[in-house]
Amino acid sequence: MVHIEVTQRKPSFLKEAVIQIGAGGSAGFVEACIMHPMDLIKTRFQLQVKMGSQDVLYYTGIRDCMNKMYNNEGIAAFWKGILPPIIMETPKRAVKFFSFEQYKKFFNSHMSKSMTFFCAGFLTGVTEAILVNPFEVVKIQMQSNRKHINDCPSTIAVTRHILYTQGFGLNGLNKGLSATIMRNAIFNAFYFGIYNTIIPRLDKKEYVPELLLKFAIGFISGTAASCMNIPFDVAKSRIQGPQDPIQYKGTLQTIYLVYQNEGFRALYKGLLPKILRLGPGGAIMLIVYDKMKAYLSIQFGD
Repeated sequence: MVHIEVTQRKPSFLKEAVIQIGAGGSAGFVEACIMHPMDLIKTRFQLQVKMGSQDVLYYTGIRDCMNKMYNNEGIAAFWKGILPPIIMETPKRAVKFFSFEQYKKFFNSHMSKSMTFFCAGFLTGVTEAILVNPFEVVKIQMQSNRKHINDCPSTIAVTRHILYTQGFGLNGLNKGLSATIMRNAIFNAFYFGIYNTIIPRLDKKEYVPELLLKFAIGFISGTAASCMNIPFDVAKSRIQGPQDPIQYKGTLQTIYLVYQNEGFRALYKGLLPKILRLGPGGAIMLIVYDKMKAYLSIQFGD
């Protein structure tokens, strides 16, 4: 019997890049639209400085925050600052998944698989942060505004104001860059590291749908990553949010100030809404990415 060996031609780098970028961009767009309200609630908690304040707009919990936002700002307020994420999430997630695939190839021959995933994820976060930081500054400024949605300035107006008054540098649209880098690098290291380490080792059971399995592991990955990077997320929100007078400047200096003035627990402000956003959000993103990657691979296949 003659055995004929069939070799599959690997897709070109350009075709591979188009597939990864297209799938990553689609995943980011879907996740941003669905999970933005939780991101906004997380930011509101992180910007609260006075514990137990008597201010009528002080939020005591997620439900209280949602009720006050709905009553004082309107239903559309839950999507305040959505335009910067929509604009940035498509290229951001495209860069995220494309960078991860490329860094993974680079590290693959130098270290174990688990370390490859963690290191590739870390550098992916650094790359992602540099790209999206200006959009993050605009988003945080818009999310911190507690006026009714009809009285809030537009995305363009906020961007123009920051550029004219503070510039594009580290005091303007790129303020808090080091905090964004640390936040994203740590998140992606654990997010990609945990997911890609666990998935291949699981025995696929017939009675457990693959989609449900991936959602569960994606949820765990997003939750664990959120718990690891939350202090840097708090520092980022404080640096990029409104300050009068300015006291939060550097990442470690901000973490120390928050700890000194508000206690250790303050470094974990907004953790629950962050988990409620990035747990399911992380799962949604990985599932959409896998599905779109498979679809685009067929469409662009030879």
